[in-house]
Amino acid sequence: MAKSSEFVLLFFLICISSSLSFAYGKNATDPSKFIVVGRVYCDTCRVEFETKLSQPISGATVVLDCKNRIDGSYTYRSLLMLTDNNGYYKIEVEGNYEDSDCDVSLVKSPRPDCNEPTEVWRKARVVLTTDDGVSSEIRFANNLGFKMKEALPECKQVLTEMGYYELRDEVGNDKYFP
Repeated sequence: MAKSSEFVLLFFLICISSSLSFAYGKNATDPSKFIVVGRVYCDTCRVEFETKLSQPISGATVVLDCKNRIDGSYTYRSLLMLTDNNGYYKIEVEGNYEDSDCDVSLVKSPRPDCNEPTEVWRKARVVLTTDDGVSSEIRFANNLGFKMKEALPECKQVLTEMGYYELRDEVGNDKYFP
């Protein structure tokens, strides 16, 4: 009788342990592996956000840096990564960076007509720890953008359709802005 109750207790403890591991997103084989994904685009309207005229940038260069929150020292730095034909990148990272601020940053655009980094979207923060409540190893970074040298003429119409009348002085007064 004692052996059967010990077996039941052992079985119960294994079940609880497995459940906790699943609930907290711990992977017994590789608990600290992340895949950071994102996209780089050309801000064709020079408005610091994406519009329907924005274009993906193939061959743009990005880097992932993690810095310690206390002393600012680098805790991780990826290789320079290039975007694919649709402007997407993927960076694989091993390690837990709970005490670090990690950012994907723009490095270079291959397009001479669209190579000025946007002020707002030149870097994107990502959280790289298993203790953040997110069970997935995939971490999504906000899209990053370079600005075109000059806005496309179609931007005035697109911005009017979006209701951005406060940009009137920046894009000029014409038939789109009564």
